[in-house]
Order: sequence, then C-alpha cells, then structure tokens
Amino acid sequence: MSVDHLPKNKSDRALDTAKDKTREHARNLWQIISRYTRIEEIAKPTAESKRQPEHKQLYSSTFISTLSLIPYLLILLFGVSFYWDFNGLSTAIWGQHLQFEGLLKILSVSGLIGFFTNWIAITMLFKPAEKRPIFGHGLIPAQKNRIAHRLAQAVSEDLINPEIIKKKITDSNIIGRYRRLSTRYIKSIIDDPQFRSDIKQWVLKYLDEMIADPEIRAALAKRILTQIEEALHNKSFEKIALKTYTFVKGQEMQSIIEEALVQIPTSVESGLDKLDDLLDQLPRKIDKNSENIENIVTNLLYKLINQLNVHALVEENLRSYDEQHISNIIRSATNEQLRYIQYLGAILGVIGGFVIWEPLLSVILLGSLSAILLMLDQLIYQYTKAS
Repeated sequence: MSVDHLPKNKSDRALDTAKDKTREHARNLWQIISRYTRIEEIAKPTAESKRQPEHKQLYSSTFISTLSLIPYLLILLFGVSFYWDFNGLSTAIWGQHLQFEGLLKILSVSGLIGFFTNWIAITMLFKPAEKRPIFGHGLIPAQKNRIAHRLAQAVSEDLINPEIIKKKITDSNIIGRYRRLSTRYIKSIIDDPQFRSDIKQWVLKYLDEMIADPEIRAALAKRILTQIEEALHNKSFEKIALKTYTFVKGQEMQSIIEEALVQIPTSVESGLDKLDDLLDQLPRKIDKNSENIENIVTNLLYKLINQLNVHALVEENLRSYDEQHISNIIRSATNEQLRYIQYLGAILGVIGGFVIWEPLLSVILLGSLSAILLMLDQLIYQYTKAS
C-alpha cells in the first residue's frame, strides 16, 4: 500500500491514531514501573513525615498549673483582708519593730497589679487584631509588614542562605549516599525476572499494534521517506543511488520502507535477549560514572539554590497572612513563656509588696537571697560544664 495514494487528511488521522496508541502504551509502561518500584507508596507521606516536630517544654505542666493558682490566691487574700489583716499584730526583729496589720492587702494588691500589668502588656502585643478607634492596634498586627521583613531577613541571612545549604550538602555527603541507595534500589528491581518479562512483553505489544495497522504503517513510512529526502536534498550522488536501488528492486521506496517496518517486531523480539545484558550492566555503569553523576546533581542543586531568593519567598508568604494569623503563629510558639511571664509578674508584685511594707529589712533579705541563688547557679553551671 503506497502512502502516495493516501489523502493527506487520512495520513494525518493515522499519525493521530499512532499518537493515541503511544500515549496509551506509555500509561501501561508507567503502570508496570509503578507496580515494581512501588513509586506511589514511596510518594505517600509516611507517619514519620506527618508527625510534627516534638515541642520541648521549658516548664513542666505541673509547674505552670501551680503558678496559675497564684492570681486566684491573691484575689482570695485581697477579699480576706477586708475581714482580717493581722489586726494589731506586731513584733520586733533585730531591734526593728514590724507592724503586720495591712500586710495582706499590700501583698495581694501588689501581686495583682504585677499580674494584670503583665497580662495587659502581653495582650496589647496581639490585640486588637484589627485597628480600633479607641483601643488602637495590637503591636504585632500593626507591625505585620515590618515583622515579615525582619523575619525574612533573619532566615535568609542566618538560617537558610545558599552558602549554608551548600555546606550542609557537601558535609553530609547526602548526594553520594542517595546515589548508592538508588543504585541498590534500581538493581533490586531490574534483577526481578518478572519485571524483565513484563518490559519485553510491553515492547513487543507496542510494536505489534503500531506496525500491524496498515494506515499507521503507511503514515510512518511516508514520514521516514520525507526525512530521507530532506537528508539527501543537496546530495546528488546519494539520490541517484537511492533511485537505482528502487529501480533494481522494482518497488517504490515507500513500499520498501513498509516492508522493512513489518520486520521490526520480529527483529526486536530476536534481539530482546540483549536487553538482559543492558539491564545487568546498568548498575555497574552507574557505579562507574558515580563521580560524574554526583557532580552533575551537585551542580544542578547549586544552580537551583542560587536561583532561590529565600528572603523574598519568606517575606512574600508572611505578608500574605492576615494580622490574626501572624499573631497566632507568634503566640503559639511563645504561649508557654508568655503565661510564665504573667505569673512571674504576680510573684514580683508580691515581692514588691514586701518592699513597700518594710523597705530596709526586705532589701536585706532579698539581696542575701539573690546572692545565694547566683552563687548556687554558678556552681551548678560549672559542675555541668565540667562533666
């Protein structure tokens, strides 16, 4: 069947059919590869990858829960002080006359002031999330763009800049390690006899379906003939030789090409045993060229890293968040410390109450206690460092 007798649109339809068959067989090939490589299972996020990084608590939940009782205790003491507040109770220490009356009220009020001032200050960092006519705007929401810029600058300059990433890649030898793992993984697949058999069957089925269709075969022959003619466009001697060959054969070149195409499946089938040799040699070839492969991958990664503008990426993402989301990010990361600061304000307020009640004695006691704590902290630090 000569393609010259095919209308152009019929030839085009045949090529479109060939493309459709090729896409279908490509999907079949992908299914074979997926089945043996388990690529879909590998692509699924594992439980380990889904697990969030463990958040290390600075303070135990019991300690925080205990501190949370302080404001309620201070409120209770403040209420009790209206009914009893060391009425008329006094004593003398080291010649210093101490009057206890009113102490409960002083301590409870000072402690509550310390707690609520810290609570208000922390709340003002995040609230109001949207600007209000009287209460204004929370510090963090109001400075969202500036925070985004500063965070992006810190990340890009100190945490994830290209030089740090390059050094990490080099020091960890991660590319070489993954190349060795990939080689072993590929070998485990291609050594499977069933995998080789399925690949061979796929090749033969694809060629059989493509060549068995007369219209597709004719269209392919026409395409090959066109390419031959283009290649011989300025080569007169080769053109004469080609015409002489077709004359001797007594056939048009189109028919000769079609006959050759019919023989392709048989020729390929007889030569498929060489595929085993190629697959056997593949791991060795990868190992032989391991240095070149690692250099290529490393250079590609370096080029990618150099194109990566971490500052712009981080800042753009942070700016896209609304004010409330930015506040939630910061608050969730520091909530434990912020709660501790609130309760610490109550403790410091109580200490301030003692200073108000009896300044000289309180300063002496606080100074002595602070000195003892500093020395103890230094001793523990040196012991820990030495061990």
